[in-house]
Amino acid sequence: MPRQKRTSRVLEKAVLRSASLRAIDPSMDFGDARNLTNLIELMAQLRTKINEYNTALTVVDSYKSEIDELEKTLNNLSDQMLLGIAFKYGKDSSEYEMAGGVRKRERIRRSVAGRLKAVPDEVSSNDTQTA
Repeated sequence: MPRQKRTSRVLEKAVLRSASLRAIDPSMDFGDARNLTNLIELMAQLRTKINEYNTALTVVDSYKSEIDELEKTLNNLSDQMLLGIAFKYGKDSSEYEMAGGVRKRERIRRSVAGRLKAVPDEVSSNDTQTA
């Protein structure tokens, strides 16, 4: 799922305000860098940074998709290599174990009693009775 791109309500508000201020007086200046020109420059800087941020997110999302695809391919190849070892040497060989497999004789098999214990116990009659 791609990351959410960013927008700025502050920028939208500033755009509307600058249009209103320009209608009042295009050369409005209150001193100490509080003027319409500075406001427009800051809006442009913020717009540029938001665009750069959203572009970076797109690149990151692209890299994530590529990484996910490469992981799937690598996992598939790794499994196929283990199956090749099993085919050539057998699933009970030391080579199979060295490649990361579990030998047939070392697999733990659940007994019938173990499988019966895995089934949830029935609710006892004491729990259903009310006083």
